[in-house]
Amino acid sequence: MKLNDLQVLIDRQWDESILPELVNYVKIPAKSPAFDPAWDVHGHLKSVVDMAYGWAKAQASQAGETPVLAGMKLEIVNLDGKTPCIFFDIPPTGHYGADRTVLFYGHLDKQPEMTGWREHLGPWKPVIEHGRLYGRGSADDGYAIYAALAALASLDRQAIARPRCLGIIETCEESGSPDLPFYLDYLKTRLGDVSLVIGLDSGCGNYEQLWITTSLRGLVGGVLSVEILEEGVHSGSASGIVPSSFRIARKLLNRLDDVDSGRVLAEVFHAPIPQSRVEQARQAGAILGDMIWKQFPWVSCSHAPAGHEQACLSAQPTSTDPLEAILNRTWRPALSVTGAASLPSLDMAGNVLRPKTVLKLSMRIPPTVDADQASRALKEMLERDAPYQARVRFEADWAASGWHAPPMPSRLSSLLDDLSMKTFSKPAAYMGEGGTIPFMNMLGRYFPDAQFLITGVLGPHSNAHGPNEFLDIAYAKSLTRLVAGVVAQVHD
Repeated sequence: MKLNDLQVLIDRQWDESILPELVNYVKIPAKSPAFDPAWDVHGHLKSVVDMAYGWAKAQASQAGETPVLAGMKLEIVNLDGKTPCIFFDIPPTGHYGADRTVLFYGHLDKQPEMTGWREHLGPWKPVIEHGRLYGRGSADDGYAIYAALAALASLDRQAIARPRCLGIIETCEESGSPDLPFYLDYLKTRLGDVSLVIGLDSGCGNYEQLWITTSLRGLVGGVLSVEILEEGVHSGSASGIVPSSFRIARKLLNRLDDVDSGRVLAEVFHAPIPQSRVEQARQAGAILGDMIWKQFPWVSCSHAPAGHEQACLSAQPTSTDPLEAILNRTWRPALSVTGAASLPSLDMAGNVLRPKTVLKLSMRIPPTVDADQASRALKEMLERDAPYQARVRFEADWAASGWHAPPMPSRLSSLLDDLSMKTFSKPAAYMGEGGTIPFMNMLGRYFPDAQFLITGVLGPHSNAHGPNEFLDIAYAKSLTRLVAGVVAQVHD
């Protein structure tokens, strides 16, 4: 197999076909159902599915001496009350039989807009600048179906044998993939035995080599409500007698983590870190160094208000040790307050002691901690023995266990190293991710005997879910070529 020849074909398809599609994809506010309850009425998810389906259908050709994606079965699967899903099934070529199957996974739904986009950018405004496509969703991970089929088409155009390839492209991943189990059950008899799952919905530590995701943290969260009064009262009359609901909330949060270090206190939220993952984190830390923490947009003296420059100190991370930073992000629990209610805007904040404080809590948990157990523990810790007998409620709204990859056979790891060297001139690197991707846990249970290659294009500064999100185009092209190499050689 000539990877350089594949790259020519893939680069051309990206430039002439895929990029124009992704530009149009960015324009569509195809928010996940959790952020657009009226998704069925608005039709944006249907629009991106129809667009990807139309493009995919146009790629298949049985004409000429080298058929491309010949015999592909492609369909949009709609189950009552569920978000739409694209499924493709492409027969094997060359010497391969039907006993080897590769399953591709991706999604087309998006996170909401978020504030803070640079002036000339926006979530639904595609801008190509300095080799990056800015806008919501192309890297997370609207590119997946396009990259997967481009990789397979490049093999077919060179008559390079490959196994049977399937694809499931869902539209509710950003909501926790609640519909995915229904589609897996519906497609069960058609999936067969999957030997390799390739997920293109993860991150990369840099844009200079292949990055393989070895684990994902879980997530538990919900809404904490603290009520002390039936209605607001004058702070001059009541403060000192009526405790602030915000102070009570602070006291409750102190039960969960250490305010100085951020370490989550209860052992129920912790798990042993396998030594193999520690060593991989050490190697990743040696590659990335300070980029582990410098990739984030810290406040600094360059943005200090006029007259305060000398008193300014740049913000710092919890640890500047690359190993500890990676383990903190991937294998240790961490609590965040991601939203608040019952707080008036600054221009409407009078001298009133508010009756209640409501906080949205998000706790990342290690890959091997059971999310349901952690969620129950979180509720119990917050609601027991309420200070001042305040009315305290914690309503859980999210509980998703993480994922820990099965051991990778040496043959597969050697292949990935070889392809990374040929593609990037650097070996593959391994690292856990701090985010939660519920579908991985589902697929891990559904295909217990399969191997997993979980990777992606979300590298430094790409800022998934936040403002100024982008796809690094050159890296996406190279990853497409590398994936083609994996498909062609993994079962040889």
